[in-house]
Amino acid sequence: MINHPLATKIAINLIPGIGDINAKKLIAYCGNLDNVFHSKKETVEKIPGIGEVIASKLFQSINNKNIWKRVEEEIAFCEKYKINVVSYFEENYPQRLAHCEDSPVTLFYLGNPPFNTSHVLSIVGTRRATAYGKKFCDEVIVNLKRKNLDVLIVSGLAFGIDIASHKAALKNELPTVAVLAHGLDMIYPPQHRPYAQKMIEHGGGLVSDFLSNTIPDKPNFVRRNRIIAGLSDATLVVESKKDGGAMITADIAFSYNRDVLTIPGRITDTFSEGPHFLIKSNKASLVENADDICNVLGWDYTHNTTNTSLPLVFELNEDEKIITSILKDQGDLTLDMIAITAQMPVSKVSVILLDMEFKGIVKSLPGKVFSLCVKL
Repeated sequence: MINHPLATKIAINLIPGIGDINAKKLIAYCGNLDNVFHSKKETVEKIPGIGEVIASKLFQSINNKNIWKRVEEEIAFCEKYKINVVSYFEENYPQRLAHCEDSPVTLFYLGNPPFNTSHVLSIVGTRRATAYGKKFCDEVIVNLKRKNLDVLIVSGLAFGIDIASHKAALKNELPTVAVLAHGLDMIYPPQHRPYAQKMIEHGGGLVSDFLSNTIPDKPNFVRRNRIIAGLSDATLVVESKKDGGAMITADIAFSYNRDVLTIPGRITDTFSEGPHFLIKSNKASLVENADDICNVLGWDYTHNTTNTSLPLVFELNEDEKIITSILKDQGDLTLDMIAITAQMPVSKVSVILLDMEFKGIVKSLPGKVFSLCVKL
């Protein structure tokens, strides 16, 4: 073991066969990340979903000198290049991402991105973007800027739609974050290094859950897509084949109960296959411009805040009281932000809100935003 604040944050990623979900179970049952490495084996074995096999791997790793040598190397790397290291249970971990079951236990990032800003949009698409797709990215971002919205743009720094989105955000002075499929000791593709540096310098940054010396293998791009989807309120797909990487991100966002948006194209175009499939399968909202995006997400939604409903004349259960109090104190909120504030699973909050809507306590606005509509 190494006595350093970053040691266990890094070491948890080096234990084979555990993964993010089981790692979070370990941390939850043990009390904190450090306790995971100081618990007794027989205690760990009894944790639901862990068992003898995973417990054995954990304790073999704790006694493995090579792992702690690797931890020392990573600590030195992070300190040298001023890389931020945050774990899932810390307050400064991105709130939206924390609500995803398979979110990384440890996140590494450069810069000072506003992860928890009020509006976050991921933009993904084909690496072989057409002029149509690039123009759409430019127009959407310039119009989001004109609306004076506090928006963070998230993408993956790849060729095509990714870099077009980052460039447009930089040009319009919006912060933008690139989620990488490798460690922060490199930039891939290397041609985008100047843009990556500008992102760090202008209020955005680079994010990864991979340690240094991790190369950009194909499976890593699939794995990083969950972070792109999880950091955001919505994922916008701009041009993709039906089996393109952007479609994986869209599916992940959909599974997280986040909005998926896409633009239509000509039915004869290869890169219209993905967007049209999302629309036909009711997984995505069709959008044509920034106004459509804001309407779907409720970002520019204006409504009469004067409360004209009848007084509340029936009893609320404990969960309803919590949600009602949150909406009374903070105003209209998205489903995800209500769940985060209430410290409840999204699935549970969704059911409670539906029941409250039937009772006339809340009303649903565009973009999965909920508003209190009773007098208290």
